[in-house]
Formats: sequence, C-alpha cells, structure tokens
Amino acid sequence: MEPTMLILIGVAILLLAILLFVSYVKAPPSAAFIISGLSKEPRVLIGSGGFRIPFFERLDRVYLGQITVDIKTEESVPTTDFINVDVDAVAKIRVMPTNEGTRLAAKNFLNMMPNEIAEQLQDSLQGNMREIIGTLDLRSLNTDRDGFSDQVMTKASPDMAKLGIEIISCNIQNVTDKEGLIKDLGADNTAKIKKDASINRAIAERDVKIEVSKADKEANDARVDADTAIAIKNNELALKRAALKQQADTAQADADAAYAIQQQEQQKTINIKTVEAEIEKTKREQILSKEQIEIRQNQLAAEVEKKADADKYKVERDAAADLEQRKRIAEAQKYEAEQRALAQNAESDAVRYRLEQEAAGIKAKGEAEAYAIQKKGEAEAQAMDKKAEAYKKYNNAAVMQMMIEVLPQVVENVAKPIASIKDVHVYSGGQDTGAGVAAMSGGVPVAIKQAFDVLKSATGVDMADIMRAGTIEAKVNRNINLNDEARDAVDNITGKGTNDKK
Repeated sequence: MEPTMLILIGVAILLLAILLFVSYVKAPPSAAFIISGLSKEPRVLIGSGGFRIPFFERLDRVYLGQITVDIKTEESVPTTDFINVDVDAVAKIRVMPTNEGTRLAAKNFLNMMPNEIAEQLQDSLQGNMREIIGTLDLRSLNTDRDGFSDQVMTKASPDMAKLGIEIISCNIQNVTDKEGLIKDLGADNTAKIKKDASINRAIAERDVKIEVSKADKEANDARVDADTAIAIKNNELALKRAALKQQADTAQADADAAYAIQQQEQQKTINIKTVEAEIEKTKREQILSKEQIEIRQNQLAAEVEKKADADKYKVERDAAADLEQRKRIAEAQKYEAEQRALAQNAESDAVRYRLEQEAAGIKAKGEAEAYAIQKKGEAEAQAMDKKAEAYKKYNNAAVMQMMIEVLPQVVENVAKPIASIKDVHVYSGGQDTGAGVAAMSGGVPVAIKQAFDVLKSATGVDMADIMRAGTIEAKVNRNINLNDEARDAVDNITGKGTNDKK
C-alpha cells in the first residue's frame, strides 16, 4: 500500500475519532439533556450518555434539581369569616424525573436557571394558595396548617403537572392579619386554657387532700398496730438478751481465767527465749565489733595514705601551675615591653618625620616667597624701565592724548556738585524771572574754563586749541592734527561724534 494512502487512512481515522469524541455527551443526574434536530421526538438523556451529530442536532438542558419557590400573598386575602390575612409559604418543586415530564418541562423551561423557573411558577402557586385561603376560616388556618398546605399541594398539582413540574412539599411559614385578630384569638384560647387548668388544678388538689387524709388515717392505724407489736417484740427480745447475757458472762469468765493461765505460761516461755536470744546477740555483737574495728583501722590507713598521695599530687600540680603561670606572665610582660618599645620607636620616627616635613615645608615656603619677591621686584624694575623709556618717547601729541583721555573725568567731577542737587528753589526778583536759573547753570562753563586754564599753566597745553582742532582754521592756519583716539576723545567732549553718528 502506498504511503499516501496510509496517510489518508490515518487522517480519516483521526477525524472519525475526533468526531466521535465531540459527538458523545453524558448527562448528569441533576440535569436532562434534550437532543433534537433529526427525529420528530427529541431524545432525553438523564444520567446516561449518547451521541449527538454536530451541525445537525442541537443539545439543550433542563434542570432536574430541587427548586425553592417563595409564595407570598402580595395583598391581604379574606377568609370565609371575612378576615383579611397575609400568608407566607415555601414550596419545594422539581421537574418530573420521567421522559414525559422532562419533555413537558423542556417546552416551558428549556435552558432556564432554577431562579428563573421559580419566578415562572410563583404566580401560579400564589393563585392556588389564595383560592384555598378563601375556603378556610381564620381558626382553621392557624390550627391546621398541615391540612392547609396539603390542600394547596392538591389544588396546585394538576396545574404543575401540565408543565412537567412535581410539588415535593409546601410549608406554611407565617399567617398574619393587620387587625391583630389572631393575637386576640390566641389570648382568648390562653384565657380558656388557664381557666380549665385552674379548675383542673383545684379538683386535683381536693382529690389529693382527700386521699392524703385517708392515707394518714390508715397510716396512723398501721403505725399504732406496729408500735404495739414492736413493744411486745422488744420486751421478748430484752428477756432473751438477759438470759443470753448471763450465759455469755459465765462463759466469758471461764474463758478469761483459762486465757490468763495460758498467757502466763506463754510469757514464761517468752522470757526464757528472750534471755537466750540476748546472750546469743551479745556474743555476735562482740565478734562483729572486733571485725568492724579491724575494717575501720584498714579504712583509716587507706584513707590517710590516699589523702597523703592526693595532697602530694595537689602540691606538685599547684607548683607546676604556678610556675607555668609565672612563665606566661613573664612572657606577656616581655612581649608588652617589646611592643611598647616598638611603639615608642615608631612614634619617635613619626614625630621626627613630621618635624622634618614641617621644616622642609617652611624652607620651601620661604624660598618660594623670596623667589616671588625677587621676581616681583625684577618685574617692577623692568616695568619702571620700560615706562621711563616710554615717557622719553612721548611727544606733545602723546601728552595731549593722555590729557584728552582724562578730560571726561574732569568734566564729570565739575558736574558732580550740580548733579547732587535734588531740589532747587530759586527766588529771583526783577523783570527777568529766569535770571536765577541762568546764573546757576552758567557756572558750569566757567568752572570748565578755569580747569582748562589750570592745565595750560601746569603743562603748557591749551585745551581750547585742542577742542578747535577739528575746525578748518586749525587744520589750515595752525596745522593742528590729532590721532584717531585723541580725535574720538575730543568728539566725545564736544558732542560732535554723537551728532555725526545721528
């Protein structure tokens, strides 16, 4: 057979096995499996297994377990004696465990949960219970609840059987009325019961007293007869006791005399035996005393010798221990002295090294400071030399350049007194009201001119000529030229550079 054919057969067998595995279903005892689809009547599985053809048959479930249904009258129901009551009951139901009952239940409760089934049946059971309440009176409802529940079951069973439901039990939990008549009915019954009980108790107490009196009389008569018979019997007994006592005293006296004689004979024998035993005991004690003395002497000799050996061993052991201890103490002291010496040497070396390091540091610091001072002096000398050479090279233009550089500071110092004035109050008379302000501001140019005159007299440089260096007259007639830095400084003072930039 070809391998391809074998593979196809294997796949077919595997698919068949999977199909059988998927198709087989098994119903638990608490549920019924309903298989429908191909046949007119569905198959019912209860606690057994079967096959379901996939895609052609469907599987549904019907719950077969016990279901609890609460039955309560939502409104008060009148009894035959026209008393409105409210009844609370509990019914236990289940689906009939037969094929017919399961089919009927499947038509109404297929795939429903127990609480859903209980809700479906609650209205029907309520209606049956209300019908039974209307046929009973209040006393019957309270005194015969078993009969009431049996009537409800009998009334509701045909309706439930049509749905495939079986009523297992129905218990009346509570019966109440809004008017409190049940309580009053109980009070009336209680009073009657108490009354009957009181009458019965009085009759019983009377009968008891009569019977007690009869019993007391009969008991008294019997007691008198008994006391008389007892007295006669006691008298006869006393006479018999006296005669018996006389005979007993005579026999006792004879027995006492014979006992005394026998006791004396026995005492004599005992005394003889006692003396003989004492003599024998004394002999044995003497022998035993000699042996004990010898044993004691041997024990003392052994103890003395043993104690002497023990003392000797102890002395030798203590001496050896003391010698060993002294050796260890000496070795420890020697080791401590060596360690202290080593520690002192190490400390001395550390101190010496620290001092050497400090000295070296001080020396290095001093040398560095001296070298720095030397270099600083040399640098200052060189700077002074270069400055002197530079001053030698300065011409009038350079001097003017330097003076021009300090002109802004001069002007600033001249303007400082005026800038520090915060408030100005001018009191001026006459027709010219601005004369006071003009007089104050007019002092600034005067102060600047005085500063220029001081510079001219001290250095020979006319700052006015420098300020006019940029004019045509100065360039043509007087031939005054400034370098770029001097010209910028003059422009800053005169404000020309600012205007040009604008």
